[in-house]
Amino acid sequence: MNYTDIINRRKFFGFISCCACVLMISSCTTAPITERKQLKIIPETTLNRQAAQIYEKVKKKEKLSNDLKQLEEIKDIGHKIEQAVSEYFNQNNIADPTANFKWEYILIDNKKIKNAWCMPGGKIAVYSGILEITKNRNGLASVMGHEIAHAVAKHSVERASRSMAVNIGTQIADIISGGKISGASRAAGVDVAGMLAHFGIMNPFNRKQESEADYLGLIFTSLAGFDIRESAKIWERMKESNKGKEPPEWMSTHPSTSRRIQQIKDWIPGVVLEYPPIKKM
Repeated sequence: MNYTDIINRRKFFGFISCCACVLMISSCTTAPITERKQLKIIPETTLNRQAAQIYEKVKKKEKLSNDLKQLEEIKDIGHKIEQAVSEYFNQNNIADPTANFKWEYILIDNKKIKNAWCMPGGKIAVYSGILEITKNRNGLASVMGHEIAHAVAKHSVERASRSMAVNIGTQIADIISGGKISGASRAAGVDVAGMLAHFGIMNPFNRKQESEADYLGLIFTSLAGFDIRESAKIWERMKESNKGKEPPEWMSTHPSTSRRIQQIKDWIPGVVLEYPPIKKM
């Protein structure tokens, strides 16, 4: 390779890097209420469409509960939080992040799984196993508020965008290094770049999302008129249920349960004062 080729390569990679930087900067937004900076490259409509398709598959694959009374309570809690979120943003002259959501709720009959989730676009699932932890209406509202907060804050869009940015950066670095990154991965039999991205970037980032969802979940649940003091009690019960099985925090995508409980307790007084049950105008 002659000197001219080297200069051309440098110009090419400089151009690619500049384009990537412009794309990242132009795609930066902020999370609602917390105003944490976010990267959003992937269109929200794309993820919402994909989520709706996956949700339909989940409904066909999983055993849905025939406990209609419990399902109606889930829907009622969800509708109250939906309305409170929209009303809050409307009253504060802020674009409603849920304006394009098509809310839907299912109760999955699986007592072994203590979980609930909310996909992009408002597709919610509650597993019957989590009901042993929530215990009551306020507890269930706290869990649902947390999951809805993930969707309101567009965490899935953010994670998908972050993943794309990491993949693009890794590919550019691999080309610049003459394929040393991909070569090391093949020689070791592991995805070195993926491992670095997971432990060095994705884990701390996801912990921030989880903490943000805890905080926003408290706000949305309070705005909807539920007793958010139950939130800390839920995590205390979850900690007892796990009986020390959780991994060290640095290896986890979630904050440690003890830290989570303390954060929630610290936030509750301020949230109760600043975000009381919302009144419709």
